[in-house]
Amino acid sequence: MTERFDARDLANAVDAGILRPGQDHELLAFLRRGARPQEGFQLANVAFYFGGLLIMAAMGWLLTEAWMRIGDWALLAVACSYIAVLTWLALAMQRRQQTAPAGVLAAASVSIVPLAVFAFERLLGWWPQDIWQDDYHPYYTHVNASWLLMEAATVVAGIAMLRLIPFPFVVMPIALALWFMSMDTAAWWYGQTLTWSQREQVSIGFGLALLVVFVVVDGRTRHDYAGWGYLAGLLAFWCGLTSMNSDSELSKALYCLINLLLMGCAVLLRRPVFMAFGALGVASYLGYLSYEVFAESLLFPVVLTVIGLAAIGLGLAYQKRREQLSAALRARLPGWLVTALPALRD
Repeated sequence: MTERFDARDLANAVDAGILRPGQDHELLAFLRRGARPQEGFQLANVAFYFGGLLIMAAMGWLLTEAWMRIGDWALLAVACSYIAVLTWLALAMQRRQQTAPAGVLAAASVSIVPLAVFAFERLLGWWPQDIWQDDYHPYYTHVNASWLLMEAATVVAGIAMLRLIPFPFVVMPIALALWFMSMDTAAWWYGQTLTWSQREQVSIGFGLALLVVFVVVDGRTRHDYAGWGYLAGLLAFWCGLTSMNSDSELSKALYCLINLLLMGCAVLLRRPVFMAFGALGVASYLGYLSYEVFAESLLFPVVLTVIGLAAIGLGLAYQKRREQLSAALRARLPGWLVTALPALRD
């Protein structure tokens, strides 16, 4: 339950000796500025993110071939115009304290940087002639060391944007560019096209590294950058892990165990996104058991139903006692690890 305070309440605190004279005005000004803006899952925010994703899609993977034929100068002008206008709108909204739309537009602006660099490289003759000379789409679907400049520029632009508009969603295009960069750097390192197995390994390694970074960042910044960082890290890690094929029952059981550990991380860090990915992984493993191992068993659906009801019960219990559960789990960890973890949040 959220309590609201006004100037009279703070004046009463001064009269009672809880606050010193003058502190009531300072505290009231601080509260009005907002110590940590909270978005909440509101319909307006859904619209903001949906609109931003539409802009990203329009100027990214849904860009039509007709745009590729308008000429490099025109393509560069259009991309730069989009970046300039979106950044200007974002800054204007930030000045009006409209934090969420400002941040979404800032992220959309950063996501267009690869297109501008693509056109710039073609104008200077730096674009390799042997790979998709007239197509921008493979940037999102293929691995190639030639994309590195585009990815590096996106990361730099994203960091600069965070200085102007410190909004957590801007982390997402930065993290995706780093994910792509990890793949393309590996291709450059190996000097050849990566096999699917190598892509999986790189994706898992990058995802784990990103998760570790944002565990360190979590709770140590004014804005919640870790939320989107966790999502990007889990996408890289979980997608790489899930796409791996194995005929070994042991490795499949290990996959399930890793996803159970992700669910444990949700309790430890109090981040539902870990629970979502972990639950998807466990569900896919149970689906495999249902269709392959226990296809002829009449009891297996009953057992799964019982497990599902137990999971719902555990979820309800966690909802009521999440502080105690998180604290109890941390109490069983080494001291150095607890110190490295983010503090428990409300």
